Amino acid sequence: MLYNFLSTPSGLAEWFCDDVNSRGDKFTFIWGDSEEVAFLVRKKQSQFIQYKWDHDESDEKYSFEFRIEIDELTGDGLLLVTDHVEPEEEQEMRLLWQSQITTLLRTIGS
Repeated sequence: MLYNFLSTPSGLAEWFCDDVNSRGDKFTFIWGDSEEVAFLVRKKQSQFIQYKWDHDESDEKYSFEFRIEIDELTGDGLLLVTDHVEPEEEQEMRLLWQSQITTLLRTIGS
């Protein structure tokens, strides 16, 4: 269930942004009057998905990845978010992701 919230336009629109349009590997994320385009870089069903913002020219810079891991002992799920940002943006992005993950947890009922 969690993977669908990370990989589908309807799932992402419930917690990450206002709306998402997709065509193939191109995802347009919409926040109010603002739009950002990202491309799906790689994915493995129910394990991870990585996106890269369109304005970036390098391989990983400005990409973000969601990775789902399951603890073997407890069976608990763990969501790891990796976001490649400029060093001066790190604290701001950390706070943003904490807020976004809180919204995601509320959305899925955790």
